[in-house]
Amino acid sequence: MSSAPSQANGQMHSVKGTVVETIGNATGSESWKTSGKEEHAQGEAEVKAAQAKEYTGGAMDRAQGKFDAVVGAVTGDKTKQASGNIQDSAGQARMEANKPM
Repeated sequence: MSSAPSQANGQMHSVKGTVVETIGNATGSESWKTSGKEEHAQGEAEVKAAQAKEYTGGAMDRAQGKFDAVVGAVTGDKTKQASGNIQDSAGQARMEANKPM
């Protein structure tokens, strides 16, 4: 697996592991069963790690957005306030898309 977790890469390994395990079950090959289970588990772990990274990034976007919105409101900078609100909303959407299951 690559150093940075990737949902797509993790899903690919999860599916590949399931296929290998299925072949092992069909043929009675213990090494294929074990290898498939391991790859599936590693793929699932990578998916979860990538989701956690994106969720955390969304939380950071929300915090920065809220800060900018408040600073904009206090200073009367409507552009900064609007930009902050947009960043907060984008962060919230990013968190929703990657919330832990």
